[in-house]
Amino acid sequence: MTGGTGFVGAHVVRALLGRGEAVRCLVRPASSRASLDGLEVELVEGDLGDPASLERAVRGVRAVYHCAADYRLYARDPAEIYRTNVEGTRNLLRAAHRAGVERFVHTSSVGALGLNRDGSPADETTPARLEDIVGHYKKSKYLAEREAEAWAARGLPVVIVNPSTPVGELDAKPTPTGKLVVDFLNRRIPFYVDTGLNLVDVRDVAAGHLLAAERGRTGEKYILGHANLTLREILELLGEITGLRPPRLRIPHALPLAAAALDTALARLVGSIPRLPLEAVRMSRHRMFFDASKAVHELGLPQSPVRDALARAVDWYRGHGYVHR
Repeated sequence: MTGGTGFVGAHVVRALLGRGEAVRCLVRPASSRASLDGLEVELVEGDLGDPASLERAVRGVRAVYHCAADYRLYARDPAEIYRTNVEGTRNLLRAAHRAGVERFVHTSSVGALGLNRDGSPADETTPARLEDIVGHYKKSKYLAEREAEAWAARGLPVVIVNPSTPVGELDAKPTPTGKLVVDFLNRRIPFYVDTGLNLVDVRDVAAGHLLAAERGRTGEKYILGHANLTLREILELLGEITGLRPPRLRIPHALPLAAAALDTALARLVGSIPRLPLEAVRMSRHRMFFDASKAVHELGLPQSPVRDALARAVDWYRGHGYVHR
C-alpha cells in the first residue's frame, strides 16, 4: 500500500485487513500515521522519489495498491506535484514490474477523465485532452494514467480505478470535499454556485479497489462513483443531517473567480496557502457528473447511500475537534 495514511488509502487498508490480508504500508519518515494507529500493518519507510526504497517495499508482495498522491489544488512550485504523481508513479510501476507482482491497482481520479459538453454524465470512454484539463493536480493524474497504461502494455497486470468524490470518516486533512463539510458545520458557507459532483461512500471506494484487484481487466479503467448531485443538493443533504440551514443565495461564478484570483495572488506574494485556490474555483465551473455503471456491472461496486456517508463524516468531524461553532 502507498497512501495508507491518507483518506482513501486508510479505508483500503481496513478493507484488506478485514479480509485477512497481510498489509505492508509505505510511509514517508515525516508522515502522520494517526490513521493507522492500532492496525496490524507492517510499516516500511520510503518515498516515491526514492526508487531503492520502493524496491524494498514491493519485495515479496502479491499485489500493490497505489493510493498515494500529492492532492493539492495550489502549490508554489507545481513541479512538486508532477514529481510525486507522475515520476513517483513511474518509479513504483517499474519496481512492481521487476518484483513480478500479480496485480497493481492504480488509484487515479475522475479528474483525469473527459467531460461531456452537455453536462451529461461522462464515463471511462469520454475523450480527454491534457490541454482541456483544469489544474496541475488533475493534469498530473492524467499523465500518471498514461504511465500506468504504458506499463500494462508491457505486461504488468495494472488496473486503473477513478474515484469520483469520496465522503466519509477519517478525512483528516481534509480533502476539498471534507473541507466543504467542515465549513458547513462551522457556518462558513453563506452562498453557493451552480456546480455539481459525483459523491460516493469512501467505504465503497475501498471495496472497489479490492474488487478491481480481483475482477478488473488489465489496462482497463473503472469509475468508482455513485450519486450525481448539484452543490445545492449536497448542502441541503447536510442541512437535513445536521439541522443547520443551508445557504439560499446562489451567486454567479464570476464573483468567487475574482475573489480566488486575488486570494491566490496574495498567497504567492506572502508565501502562504490561499483559502480559496483559483484552480478549485475554475473546476467548479463544470458539473463533474459521471457514470459508474461499468464498475457496478463488471466489478460489483457497491452503491451505498451517500447520505449515510455524509452523516458519518459529520459525526467524525464533530468528534475530532473540527467544529468550532
